[in-house]
Amino acid sequence: MTDDGARVRQWGSSDSSPLVIGLTGPIASGKSTVAELLRQRGAEVIDADRVYRSLLQPGSDLWRQIVERFGPAIVGSDGEINRAALGGVVFADPAALADLDHITHPAVVAEVRHRIARSTAPFIVLEAVKLVQSGLDADVDTLWFITADPETRLRRLMARSGMDETSARARIAAAPDTVPDGVDVGATIDNSGDLASTAEAIDVAWKAVQSGSARRQHTHLMAAKKERS
Repeated sequence: MTDDGARVRQWGSSDSSPLVIGLTGPIASGKSTVAELLRQRGAEVIDADRVYRSLLQPGSDLWRQIVERFGPAIVGSDGEINRAALGGVVFADPAALADLDHITHPAVVAEVRHRIARSTAPFIVLEAVKLVQSGLDADVDTLWFITADPETRLRRLMARSGMDETSARARIAAAPDTVPDGVDVGATIDNSGDLASTAEAIDVAWKAVQSGSARRQHTHLMAAKKERS
């Protein structure tokens, strides 16, 4: 570890543990698109939101804690937590969202760390909106910040979730859209453009990771072409 808490390790070093790339950024910035492109380049992807969902089985410890805090109204007839109903509560109330984070982050962090520890992949991509806020930035070798312009993010969120504009704007406003001051970011990728432009930007940052230079200088990679409507 370096003084700032970042592990600096060159691809091909004698260290057998995986090199971990953290992907974070605001909601609907396209983190999953970047993660998939990195999967195609040989990385194993751990999606913190998928980990969270896997821990929400009816009757699980995490399920019980959330239901105790937010009440039975968030539970569907099948016993599953209705994430839309839960979201309607927490994204309208910052205190409630903080309570949910306090409940969920320790469980998700523990499971993510377990998956990293048992992985045999040389590269792992860890994707999370609140990667830094949960403390998982301590587990990555380099942090990539994925961003996109606000209107592109709004359009993407509405298209994928079926939310109306008011609800989508509230969801965007409730989620972090920057990394906290002092956090070391290895690359910033503007994902406002088309897939080809994003892939080109990823290749630059990916080569920097493989060469071991990702931590030595910050790379800001802009999308070359606007995303088609």
